[in-house]
Amino acid sequence: MAPKRPRSAGAFPKTVERPATQPAEKGELYAALDLGTNSCRMLIARPKGNQFQVVDSFSKAVQLGQGLEASGRLSRSSMARTVQALQICRRKIEHHGVKRMRLVATEACRRAGNARDFIRFVRRETGLPLDIIAPEEEARLAVISCASLVSPRTEQLLVVDIGGGSTELVWIDISKVPPADRARAIMRLSGGFHQPEGAEPSARVVDWISVPLGVATLKDQFADVEDDAARFALMSWFFEEKLADFSPYSAGSPQEGFQIIGTSGTVTTVAACHLGLKRYDRTRVDGLTMTSGQIDAVIRSFLQLGPEGRRSDPRIGRDRHTLIMSGAAILQALMRVWPTDKMSVADRGLREGLLYAQMVADGVLEEMGPI
Repeated sequence: MAPKRPRSAGAFPKTVERPATQPAEKGELYAALDLGTNSCRMLIARPKGNQFQVVDSFSKAVQLGQGLEASGRLSRSSMARTVQALQICRRKIEHHGVKRMRLVATEACRRAGNARDFIRFVRRETGLPLDIIAPEEEARLAVISCASLVSPRTEQLLVVDIGGGSTELVWIDISKVPPADRARAIMRLSGGFHQPEGAEPSARVVDWISVPLGVATLKDQFADVEDDAARFALMSWFFEEKLADFSPYSAGSPQEGFQIIGTSGTVTTVAACHLGLKRYDRTRVDGLTMTSGQIDAVIRSFLQLGPEGRRSDPRIGRDRHTLIMSGAAILQALMRVWPTDKMSVADRGLREGLLYAQMVADGVLEEMGPI
């Protein structure tokens, strides 16, 4: 399947229409749920200054997209597992009295022939209003979640979100925005990739792409390759081929003022392994900068472990050991395509973007100051 992208240069997705809301009361809670191809994850948070404070969270590997590559449909067992997880989310939402929420599904539901039946099933069993969002909105939400990690020295920014069923890449030019205003300029993309001409310089989305390959779908594509190293190499080159039409700068990536931010479980797992963490610590991982050499060293160590070694390695975890090599293959391909010596690590993504977008729309966040 060819990557989904704008039909022509300068084409942008339309801004998503939002239902009218009343101003939020002080301290009111918001919920954001991300139902992906592999995981169901939720955050409940309240606004605090120009950020938010997480009150409760939930994460479970439900494997909603299991078997989707072969059948084109969501299986009964995967839907049942997912609804069980969503029942837990519903109880948490009710317990905290959350009124404002955005609950979304991504690539598995975009591709499944029975997705609409599944959404109705979820509504009937849980009462939760689950929306299937387009790749454009998924990419936009990943971008705004990373705004505070953008360096004041950055002029060209590439945000990469490696999901279970798809990978979104967004290239943003912020060279005309004063350094102190760059985080705010990126947050303003919550209203849409296409920013109207205004009095102040804005972040400009040069190009974006949604590749329908993530850690779960890429793994399934090469499940019949028995040799571990050969499978990894094939996955990496196959993913790179899907990026052929995404070349915002034909001369390659600029070295000065160029920043890649990677957000996904793959990127944070690689970072945690690089740090040698025996127990995951978000405060040490989120915002970390890794060199390409450090990333390669961790990926080589994964290959040396082999499937059984990765299964028993506590740094990788039982929920991720079958997916880490497909994610690493995507990560390695990205570092080949845009030769750069470092990547910023973001332990954040769609859920955080959903929270920011809701809070910005309600006007309950203080103006983001300089980083």
